[in-house]
Amino acid sequence: MLRLFVDAALRERASIPLDGDQAAWLGRVMRRRVGERLAVFNGTDGEWEAEIAALERGSGQAAVLQRLRPQTASPDIWLAFAPAKRSTGDLVVRQATELGVSRILPVIAERSVVDRLNPVRLRRIAIEAAEQCERLDVPEIAPLAPLKDLLAGWPATRPLAVCHPGGGAMQVGPAPGGLLLGPEGGFAAGELDALAETGFVRLVSLGPRILRAETAVVAALSIRQAIWGNGA
Repeated sequence: MLRLFVDAALRERASIPLDGDQAAWLGRVMRRRVGERLAVFNGTDGEWEAEIAALERGSGQAAVLQRLRPQTASPDIWLAFAPAKRSTGDLVVRQATELGVSRILPVIAERSVVDRLNPVRLRRIAIEAAEQCERLDVPEIAPLAPLKDLLAGWPATRPLAVCHPGGGAMQVGPAPGGLLLGPEGGFAAGELDALAETGFVRLVSLGPRILRAETAVVAALSIRQAIWGNGA
């Protein structure tokens, strides 16, 4: 069953609008017609079965029928990363959404080459990934911010595992937690000193090989899920 993220409240017999992109995707790309079924979710009300009630150029309507799944929370994992390039940011948002991250925080480090990202584009990518992977919510994506601002606003009670060559093994610890991945070339010496001074940071290794940024995200999140489980 096709899935769509919608902004409307979901309840039985509700009529919800479909925007132009959604109507075009259903009608022209997926060849769906009025009367066919799909699943809809909004991040708070669970997943519902709906029927396409109208498909027109630039808009559509769906009628909500019955709830398929109650709302459940994604694992309380925060992922902070320094994008190596804009396309890396797109890929990391997609992968992190598929792997269940609840909050994504792009950062600017000393060796970063990216100083701006398109928040509208990243939100759209996260929604598409959530629709595809069958999660019931969409992760929050924070604005791109300097590393020092990330550390200043990071809750001291939330452990932060910083992926860095020479770090220790990732260990079971208290949840919730977070992961931080640096830019190509790693963190500068001054940044490592600042991380060490926080009191909530632990350097962890992802193994003996130096990974590309997008590979490191998948490896770090997979290791974390293997240790903590998907619901931690």
